[in-house]
Amino acid sequence: MKIALVAPGPIPANTANSIQVMKMAQAVAGLGHTLRVFVPGEDPRLAWRALAAHYGLSGEFEIEWLPSHAWERGYGFTWRAVRAAGEWGADAIYTRLPQAAAIAGQRGQPTIFELHDMPSGTMGPWLLRLFLRSQGARKLVVNTKYLQEKIAARYPIPKQAEFIVLASNGVDLQRYAELPSPAAARKELGLGKMFTAGYTGHLYKGRGISFIIDLARRLPKILFLLVGGRDADVAARRHQAEGLLNVRFVGFVPNSDLPRYQAACDVLLMPYGRQVAGSSGSDIAAYTNPLKMFEYLAAGRPILTSDLPILREVLNEENAIILPDQDLESWVSALAGLQGSQTQRDALSAAARKTSAEYSWEKRAQRVFHGLNG
Repeated sequence: MKIALVAPGPIPANTANSIQVMKMAQAVAGLGHTLRVFVPGEDPRLAWRALAAHYGLSGEFEIEWLPSHAWERGYGFTWRAVRAAGEWGADAIYTRLPQAAAIAGQRGQPTIFELHDMPSGTMGPWLLRLFLRSQGARKLVVNTKYLQEKIAARYPIPKQAEFIVLASNGVDLQRYAELPSPAAARKELGLGKMFTAGYTGHLYKGRGISFIIDLARRLPKILFLLVGGRDADVAARRHQAEGLLNVRFVGFVPNSDLPRYQAACDVLLMPYGRQVAGSSGSDIAAYTNPLKMFEYLAAGRPILTSDLPILREVLNEENAIILPDQDLESWVSALAGLQGSQTQRDALSAAARKTSAEYSWEKRAQRVFHGLNG
């Protein structure tokens, strides 16, 4: 099939949304579909090798940049992308952009709309309803069971079989297949020999970065490695951790390098708070399905995570240590226990790898496109 993927934002970008879109693009192309990704903005004129390194991609697919202006509020780009997809002869449109799903569906173009949280404001619910009652609506993809239940309770879902598809985010398993040991990875990266607890991702509010710094104060013999974040956020957090020799901020690294940094950690951390800011600043705690969770599992390192209900759709007491958020004593005790027990670390690592096998991007793409006809 010819699949037109209408991206919700610029490419390249450092957001999780951007990474998720490009990972799914690679997976869709990997299934043998002919793919073209339509992107808002100007072509950055990057060589494919640079774009592939930024996103950690191994396969190549076609990308077309289309004009987009802030005053159009996404609708100008949407019309251009939907029209271009039709002119290209797309058999289906796949998108996370609500405007694109609604307009393509209303035009009768077979459309798959992927949704990661509840529609908000005035336009969000209206656009979803417009899509759901459109002739072109084929599937609604959600990435958590909780969201699936909320959508089904609030919106009129078409009766066709398998219209709502539950598909959690995924991971490139092949990139995690032969990781070096923590000690070997640290040597490669020049990170020293200390037992290391790592965090990868943005440093937004609610991600537990201040909490990690508090852990570092209590556990001076553990190195706390933080990878990712915007330059301004990294600078602010470095200032917050000033004087702590066992905290290291690396800043943003290309996705292609990320597995090496995760491999360098003996333990990986997800100390989320009860409110978690996304890239837009909105609270995503109820719906989050973080990419790092699947990467951590594939890395085969013990995971320490806050006990958010949504994370228990994937994590449990066998493949992670689940702790109360902001309970410093519990986290200190758990980290110290892991530092002293190779047996416990090995058991958690094995369970994590076993879980990750169910969450490849390829399996996700198969689930999304199963049974779809042009």
